[in-house]
Amino acid sequence: MGISLRPEHLKRYRDLARLMMRYGRSDLVRSAGLEGALEEGAEPAEGQPAEAEQLTADLEQMGPTFIKLGQLLSTRPDIIPRAYADALTRLQDRVEPFDGEEAERMVSEELGVRVSKAFDEFDRTPIAAASLGQVHRAVLRGGRTVAVKVQRPGIREQIVKDLDALGEVVDFMDRHTKQGRKYEPARVLEEFRRTLLSELDYAREARNMATLDANLAEYQRIIVPRPVEDYSTGRVLTMEYVRGRKITSLSPLARMEVDGRALAEELFSAYLKQILVDGFFHGDPHPGNVFLTDDGRLALLDVGMVGTLTPDLQQHLLRMVLAISDGRGEEAAEATIGAGEERVHFDEARFTADVKALVSEFAAASNAQDIQVGRVMLEVTRSAAENGIRLPVEMSMLGRALLALDQVGRTLDPEFDPNAAIRRNASDLMRRQMLKNASPGRMFANLLEMNELVQKLPGRINRALEAVTEDGLEVRVRVVEDAWLLDGMQKMSNRISMGIVLAALIIGAAMMMRISTPFTLFGYPGVAMIFFLLAAALGLMLVLDILLHDIRHRDAGDR
Repeated sequence: MGISLRPEHLKRYRDLARLMMRYGRSDLVRSAGLEGALEEGAEPAEGQPAEAEQLTADLEQMGPTFIKLGQLLSTRPDIIPRAYADALTRLQDRVEPFDGEEAERMVSEELGVRVSKAFDEFDRTPIAAASLGQVHRAVLRGGRTVAVKVQRPGIREQIVKDLDALGEVVDFMDRHTKQGRKYEPARVLEEFRRTLLSELDYAREARNMATLDANLAEYQRIIVPRPVEDYSTGRVLTMEYVRGRKITSLSPLARMEVDGRALAEELFSAYLKQILVDGFFHGDPHPGNVFLTDDGRLALLDVGMVGTLTPDLQQHLLRMVLAISDGRGEEAAEATIGAGEERVHFDEARFTADVKALVSEFAAASNAQDIQVGRVMLEVTRSAAENGIRLPVEMSMLGRALLALDQVGRTLDPEFDPNAAIRRNASDLMRRQMLKNASPGRMFANLLEMNELVQKLPGRINRALEAVTEDGLEVRVRVVEDAWLLDGMQKMSNRISMGIVLAALIIGAAMMMRISTPFTLFGYPGVAMIFFLLAAALGLMLVLDILLHDIRHRDAGDR
């Protein structure tokens, strides 16, 4: 049974059908009933799937929702082939700006006042435009220069419709395809929906900026623009104006004027702190979102996408990062397994072997250009999915963030070695985590747990002692090879029984030796001698059986 085509989603059905046909999945188009959405004669002939670079162009043409979807898929090499994931990392989130007058109208509507009342100046020509919104330069009353981020009109409604159409296709794949059951695309879409709708909430982004700015206050070379809360809403975000340039636009001469090595080192250290200590990190630090300010510092922009990590996940990540850095593949695999959820088809041996191979390749890289922590993280995520481990979605976001961070670090300093940076920061990271765990709040929680234990311990001990005295104590033993154990116990009891019978025969024969009878054998009472001979024969048979049986099992065990 295919998808019931809804008229309001017809254009998106057509786009999705064309996309699947182009990339070799005409079977999904037919089984889902999407061929009805194709225009007559539009179905292409079967052939080789289009090149990875073409996928990037196709998604850009399909609009903002699919640009963002491509960016998410670039972090999921467990779902799409690595060549396509690499191509999607270069997906550009640049579209034509919308009219400046429309931007003014939206700002006025959101702030509740005319633009001329709120700002001394408002430049209608945007300084940057992306799929979800665009940024205008403005000057507040009093002369403070700010950047005003304005959401595209109608973008939320368009994205919700696109997500609904995608949801119908994904639900069908989840139920009716082998790949759907293995990779759970409905779960991926739900993650995408949550992330994208969060990016559309500019009030949330303002809170993210304030949190990140506070967390990174100790780093003198890194700044995060502060939001202007009184001039910010869910669709308009006013923030400090950063004077500078994207690091990707720096010329070789301009790079010589800054201390690239110190900037790269501090940026990497700041990200390790975000991930492994704060548990709150900037999820999209690609080179376009990192500015070199006029005073030689780094500014982190576009904080709509952030990741949050639980304390338990942070512990596993710290173990994993340190194990990868030291080339200990087995420990890295153990930490990954601890961070995830094992599924029915989990193959621990194969996963451990994959991670050991990845870490060995990483450790063997002698050139700093070949060391990519983010790439190793993404490959571990891919192997986990293939071998039956469901990892938290934050792991994929983290892999992408680290991969982008590698690129930023090398742009600032071509010789930057992230592996060495991890080792330099390892002791400080562990100390910070220990101090965080020893915080008053955590200690108070531990005291509450201890108080509960002390209160309940006497009653539990009393019940255990009563069970012992009243013969009510039960000990449960789990035995995997129960048939083998029962067979062994039966053979052992048979040998004991035969030994007892032999002992009885010998004792009885010895006692009968004192009784004189007409029937004799070898000059001794005949009945007593028969018992002795029978006991000797049975004893010999028992000894031979023991020797032959034990030798046979010992040889089998050696093999």
